[in-house]
Amino acid sequence: MDIKDYRDLLKKENLRNTKHRNSILEVIEESGQPVTAETIYLKLKEQGVSISLSTVYRVLDTLIGKNLVVKTSVTDENKGLYEINSMEHKHHLLCIKCRKMLSVDGCPLEEYERELEERLGFTIKGHKLEMFGLCDKCKNCDM
Repeated sequence: MDIKDYRDLLKKENLRNTKHRNSILEVIEESGQPVTAETIYLKLKEQGVSISLSTVYRVLDTLIGKNLVVKTSVTDENKGLYEINSMEHKHHLLCIKCRKMLSVDGCPLEEYERELEERLGFTIKGHKLEMFGLCDKCKNCDM
């Protein structure tokens, strides 16, 4: 995605097009996997962007509020990981050693959701699934 695409995306959501918003969206997209606010902040500092960590968090909250960015929580560290909302239903695998996060396409829970709705009379509006383990690299090394 280029700057024009970010500009259009922000305009569509009635958000002002700012350097900080564009830069944060660009860092998230270029990372190729969900990233922490701290990682975004450090990357922007490397690029010479004048920004504070609190501004990164404020912009992320705004982008989440407009459903442009999705936040996933890493439960054992109480940290959030951010990625562009591609409007695709995804689940994640998280390596407990190196913290690499992989997105998993497809949903193994759709049938189970239907069963729960029928059995319990509960209308399910969404879910998240995160699995923790070791990636190929970490399971094959002595860390």
